Amino acid sequence: MVLTIQINSLIFSFVYGVIFYVLLEINYKFLYNEKLLIKVIYTLFFLLFNTILYFIGLIKINNGAVHVYFILSILVGFVLASILHKKVFKKH
Repeated sequence: MVLTIQINSLIFSFVYGVIFYVLLEINYKFLYNEKLLIKVIYTLFFLLFNTILYFIGLIKINNGAVHVYFILSILVGFVLASILHKKVFKKH
């Protein structure tokens, strides 16, 4: 794979990790509902939608090739967004 494609894929994966964290925070009330059936159904659709969205992005960038370091980049983006969210919106 060409280096520019790898770099674009890494950047996309990192940004997607941040976006996934934001979407998870927005949908917090739906994911932690009291009814178990609603939790399970909503969680399945939420994860399926986000997975399909990520792979559509990868298909546009690098024909859908997935590498371990792309997954690590998503994780780093998610964790960094989580840390920044806690620092910025820290309750006193």
